Amino acid sequence: MAEAYIVESLRTAGGRRKGALAGVHPADLGAAVLNALVDRTGVDPAAIEDVIVGCVSQVGEQAFAFGRNIVLASRLPDSVPAVTIDRQCGSSQQALHFAAQAVMSGTQDIVIAAGAESMTRVPMGSNIALHAQAGIGEGPWPRSIKNRYGVAEFSQFYGAQAIADKYGFTREMMDEYALGSHRKAAAAIKAGAFTEEIVPIETLEGVFAQDEGVRPDSSLEAMAQVKTIAEGGTITAANASQISDGASGAMVVSEAALKRFNLTPIARIVGLTVTAGDPVIMLEEPIPATRKALARAGIKLEDIDLFEVNEAFASVPMAWLKTLGADPAKLNVNGGAIALGHPLGASGTKLMSTLLHALKARGGRYGLQTMCEGGGIANVTIVERL
Repeated sequence: MAEAYIVESLRTAGGRRKGALAGVHPADLGAAVLNALVDRTGVDPAAIEDVIVGCVSQVGEQAFAFGRNIVLASRLPDSVPAVTIDRQCGSSQQALHFAAQAVMSGTQDIVIAAGAESMTRVPMGSNIALHAQAGIGEGPWPRSIKNRYGVAEFSQFYGAQAIADKYGFTREMMDEYALGSHRKAAAAIKAGAFTEEIVPIETLEGVFAQDEGVRPDSSLEAMAQVKTIAEGGTITAANASQISDGASGAMVVSEAALKRFNLTPIARIVGLTVTAGDPVIMLEEPIPATRKALARAGIKLEDIDLFEVNEAFASVPMAWLKTLGADPAKLNVNGGAIALGHPLGASGTKLMSTLLHALKARGGRYGLQTMCEGGGIANVTIVERL
């Protein structure tokens, strides 16, 4: 099978809800990333054969062929097609998988995988809210599904709490993990670790190019004052990912495209895995998915130099670490979504951008990225830095 290579992977800085990116249309956020990918690589934009965009809340400004609208808002010619996909939080990671599979199959040579989500302008759950307002139908889960699993609805908050309870994680333990995320992110910003991966965005207030959700002065005492999401629970906004606005993307090419455009790859795709399991606890699936991905790639856990495990909630990467016995010093070395934000559909290629640039900075070879997704699904991507 042919190889697939990443020649560039970029992201915007994460904007807080109602923060610096609140005045930017989500299609313009995605367009800025597409433009930057073309500028950085020097690829003829007309040679791009498809753009695959991940987005979760495909309603309002993110509706009506959102991926195509991102292309039309960019400097790419209108001959470049696009499609929008939803695999929940893993949407743009799945976009990367689809892009790589297109290249590996030999059907396309240059594909951009991207994601964009403005959680300020299109709040999480907006698409479900439309059903509630209409007052008709049963919503996304018919009675057949609810009866099968014995639930009234599926909740990521329930899943996060169930994981915390299952693994014995106290609120203090999760707060401590969350504080570590902020400290690592603050140190990364201070060291300029994100400079090469961030696409500056023009806003009415000026150029936005630094993640604004990081709290370098946070403390366990301050976190302890945050109310729990559910009464009697231990999950709080302080030990969960931040609502965020942002976009990201990666250009995936074939060996033929490398030669044609004289490109230098930054990584080779080693493994693409997706698995599914319990939709109720939901967020535990990265654990078996990682095991399967490593087995398929023929790589041992200890051979991976860096891990990016999405911090949807602190309990998720904590359970992943505890079960697999991975080295915590290799995990989310520049902080994670608790500090940097989780712009839903954009988070997949966002994490890949951070992973690849961190591997370069540390001289690492292999990187593994995974994240929990709604419905009990998880994607795993393994890359080799070149």
